Amino acid sequence: MKVLIITYYWPPAGGSGVQRWLKFVKYLQDFDIEPVVYTVDNANYPINDESLINEIPNNIEVLKQAIWEPTDLLFWKKKNEQKKDISNTSKGGFLSYVRGNFFIPDPKIFWINKSVKYLQKYLNSNNIDVIISTGPPHSMHLIAQKLHQKNNIKWIADFRDPWTSLYYNDDFKQGSFAKKRNNKLELSVLKNADCILTVSNTLKKEFSKVSKNVEVITNGFDDEVLITQPKALDKKFTISYIGLLPKQSNPKVLFKVLKKLTEEKTSFSEDLIINLIGDISDEVKKEVEVNNLSNNVNFVGYVSHDKAIEYQKKAQVLLLLIPKVKQSKGILTGKLFEYLKAKRPILAIGPEDGDLSKILKDTNAGIVVDYDNEDKVLLEIQKLYQQFKKGILEVDSKNIAQFHRRALTKKLALIINKVNS
Repeated sequence: MKVLIITYYWPPAGGSGVQRWLKFVKYLQDFDIEPVVYTVDNANYPINDESLINEIPNNIEVLKQAIWEPTDLLFWKKKNEQKKDISNTSKGGFLSYVRGNFFIPDPKIFWINKSVKYLQKYLNSNNIDVIISTGPPHSMHLIAQKLHQKNNIKWIADFRDPWTSLYYNDDFKQGSFAKKRNNKLELSVLKNADCILTVSNTLKKEFSKVSKNVEVITNGFDDEVLITQPKALDKKFTISYIGLLPKQSNPKVLFKVLKKLTEEKTSFSEDLIINLIGDISDEVKKEVEVNNLSNNVNFVGYVSHDKAIEYQKKAQVLLLLIPKVKQSKGILTGKLFEYLKAKRPILAIGPEDGDLSKILKDTNAGIVVDYDNEDKVLLEIQKLYQQFKKGILEVDSKNIAQFHRRALTKKLALIINKVNS
């Protein structure tokens, strides 16, 4: 069987958006499914990670087309100059308004017709059994939808994030026309795709209101998490966060608690190091200053995937932050699953009754504390610190093998075969 995968994010793109389908492509051939990838040729990705190129199987076909992105003009970007500071790109100002009201569903709309024309020629001379699109950007679904309609080929639409309910949409200040247009496009995709694929049970529940066939495959971890050898655990009491940290995930309650503890106890202040690794929002940086934690915070910036795994494995505590937004219960950040395999205690701040909480309970890997529960955050930090001082800070996680990328790809293969039957 042969599948065509339409994705904007592909190596050398870095960050979480590329991982899901790079890993599926890596393992699909083990289940007698041949992937063909269609992606952009000259993308100006927010983050690059050249090391991920090595994970692309040598024998797969990768089709590429150039793309023109109007955001490069909006943000005064020079050609081939990598975008910076993506955590602050949605601030609710004029440029956000233009993005949300004039480029629907996203600035990749100018790639749709060009891609359909190119891929139709490919389909005319090559047999494809199933088309798979993954978003965001959700323009990828619109490419797949047109090909699905023209060729009567089965179609799976993968929603790594929601569309109209995506947490940063509020910053775009969309008018009624933009909202209606996005709603119409989303409903069309949900109704017409043969299968909707998503990453959490909460999102499945949301999409099932429209689609008759919704399947869940979470993100996961892969062999590099197992292979990368950790250095000795950090000697300091390190609380490490790895990944994009937007303003919606600003852990104000945590910083407030840490300020209190550092002021009350000199030894705690001397032991505490907060590693913020990745692209960190300006609002988070300001919160660090307001709470007098600048001497305790280490802003590392973006690092390669391998280096990120190393930070995970040597941390005393891993910090996981869920954006404080309407759909927070269904958010499962990609880093969660690598955190699980790092086998370090996970302290998460988010909804205590969401999908994340259930996974942490089932795997015995950590705890979720509600956004505003200062007393509970304080108790958890004190407990973790006491265990650190005694040299017994560890976690006995379980039931993790189900999240290995190969096991998840096996599940995907079953879904593909079912759709194609």
